[in-house]
Amino acid sequence: MQFTVKLEEADEGGYTVQCLELPAAISEGETKEEALENIKEAIELVLEVSHEQARTYAEVCMVEVASA
Repeated sequence: MQFTVKLEEADEGGYTVQCLELPAAISEGETKEEALENIKEAIELVLEVSHEQARTYAEVCMVEVASA
């Protein structure tokens, strides 16, 4: 699975990174490489929590959306 991330230099040094498809997935790192590795873990955690929460709902359905 691929995700789009926004990588920015932090004012205090290092980098911040956020997943555009999963806004709750945010991380940071001292280097670009470290920030990109850290965001992978953040994305995995957000997906895991989302799946756990979905199991508690009465009815969950999948829908497909065509991209523009």
